[in-house]
This record gives sequence, structure tokens and C-alpha cells, in this order.
Amino acid sequence: MSQPGSALVFSPANGPVEEPVTKLGGQPVWLAEPQWPLSRTSGEPMEFIGQFALDGGRLAYLFMTGPDQHPAGSWNAESGENALLIQPGGRVPGFLTVRAQAEGPSAGADHLPHVSTGRGVAVLGGPGVEPDWIQGEEYPGDDWQLVVQLTDNLPFYVNFGDCGYGYAFVSPDGRDGRFLWQCS
Repeated sequence: MSQPGSALVFSPANGPVEEPVTKLGGQPVWLAEPQWPLSRTSGEPMEFIGQFALDGGRLAYLFMTGPDQHPAGSWNAESGENALLIQPGGRVPGFLTVRAQAEGPSAGADHLPHVSTGRGVAVLGGPGVEPDWIQGEEYPGDDWQLVVQLTDNLPFYVNFGDCGYGYAFVSPDGRDGRFLWQCS
């Protein structure tokens, strides 16, 4: 497993990834009851971007409203147009509506991470790992920890604006997640 702060690239998997590991694309590997978030604007299921392994055998699931919709405020961590859900033991924040469906729209096919000797398209968070902010600090709250920072050079299109980065965080108690993005 990669260490916190590792730069990652993602390569196509040989097929669907059905293990609870860090990956981009495909379908979520749910650890508890499925909780597919719905766009606040359209009411439609958001796109699954990926899942990220957390300490204690948990996963953080990242979703965004599809890039063709790009509703106003989608950059905001509490806009209802993106979601980072934690399982098991996570809470669904009050600004999100979820549906108990196991599969839905995905940003692309399954991709697995590899440590990069260069810049990479993602940086794993963890203790002491600070985000590389584009527009200034935007932590969701005190002592929230970075799960992953993503660039706009993912293996499939995700709308982080112009040359943007996405930032996923977990709360100090490990039960809440937030996702936001910034661009230049």
C-alpha cells in the first residue's frame, strides 16, 4: 500500500475491481448499505469518481454531479453537487440526499493506483500531509484530514474548472467526509 503523501498515477484495471481498495472509476465496492448521492439541482444520481482506503478497513467514496451538468456552486463542499461518503460507520450530511442503489453512473472504467516517480495525478493524504491549495486554504473544519488531492489529469474527464484540483477530507472523528475543488 502507498504511504501518505505518495504521488500516484492510475492505470486501467484488467476488469471490474470488486475489492475494497483505492481505485478510480467503475462501481463502488460498498462496505455497508449502498448510499448513492443525488444531485441537489437535478435529483439525478451523481457520478462515481472513485473510492479511497482509510485506516481501520474503511472506505471514502467520492461522487460528483456529472461534468455535462456542472451546476453553480459545484466547487463548494456543501453544495449538494459532490459527496465524500465514509463506510462503515459514516454519516450522511444533512445537505445530501442518498438513494439505496448499489450501481449508477461512473466517470469511467476501473483504474488502480501506482506510486509515481513524477508528479502523478493524485496525492494520498494522511497525518501531516497538507493540501497544495490553488486559491487559499479551505479546510471544511478544524483538524479535518486530507484523504486525497486529485488533479484534473485523471484518466477520465472530471470537471474541476480550469487547471483545478479536487480535495477530499475526513472529519476528526472519521465519520464525515467533504469534497471541494479549486481552479486557477
